[in-house]
Amino acid sequence: MMSEFTHINPKGEAHMVDVTEKQTTEREARAEAIVKMAPDTLAMIMEGRHHKGDVFATARVAGIMAAKKTSDLIPLCHPLLLTKVELELTPEPELQQVRIRSLCKLAGQTGVEMEALTAASVAALTIYDMCKAVQKDMIIEGVKLLEKRGGKSGHFKIDEE
Repeated sequence: MMSEFTHINPKGEAHMVDVTEKQTTEREARAEAIVKMAPDTLAMIMEGRHHKGDVFATARVAGIMAAKKTSDLIPLCHPLLLTKVELELTPEPELQQVRIRSLCKLAGQTGVEMEALTAASVAALTIYDMCKAVQKDMIIEGVKLLEKRGGKSGHFKIDEE
């Protein structure tokens, strides 16, 4: 069942949701993105041979920075005081890809799903940016929310098969 859109006022106009009266609770969200690439590109990254430096370290920092700037990027998104942002970049050579997983946490009045999704997405874009001179046909895919906890809507976890 889908609830009504909260970012639309009675006149049908977009607005920022008022969360003033919402209870402050611990909230957490996890998201994922995948970057598909050629085996040689992935090997270069894993072996630290990229002339621009440590691709994973740069992507990790970019993801953290992006999570902190989500409200500047996504219209009507509340600026949040994140208490934790974590990114895990896992090379999966057998699948010719890098799996990026983000975690965002806070104690607040609104969820952190957009921050987790932004962190994973920007980390993926950073990998692409750093490696585009080597391979232009990399594919970013599978950007999705994996899990969220806290708030009125409770717990959500994607069925990962």
